[in-house]
Amino acid sequence: MNTKKIVVACGTGIATSTVVADKISEACKKEGINANITQCKVTELRGYADGADLIVTTTILKDKYNIPVISGLPFITGIGEEQTISQIISELKKS
Repeated sequence: MNTKKIVVACGTGIATSTVVADKISEACKKEGINANITQCKVTELRGYADGADLIVTTTILKDKYNIPVISGLPFITGIGEEQTISQIISELKKS
C-alpha cells in the first residue's frame, strides 16, 4: 500500500496542528493506512500542498487547492470529531 501524504495546517504550525496530526496518525494506524503527516503554518501551505493527498486545516483557507480540504476544528472543539475522522479515512481510501 502506498503512503498517503497529509498536510495539517494551523495559524502557527505548532500548537493545534500537533493535536490534529496526532489524532489523524492514531486513526490511520487503526485503519492500516500508511500516512506521512506534515505540519505547517497556513501561510506556508502552498509550498507543502504539492503531491499531498489531503489537507486538514484548523483555520480558514483563502486559496483553493486541487486536493480535498477538511476542517480540523472538530479536533480542537471535540464536537464532531468522530465524523471528521471518518471523513478523513474515507478520503484517504479513495485514492
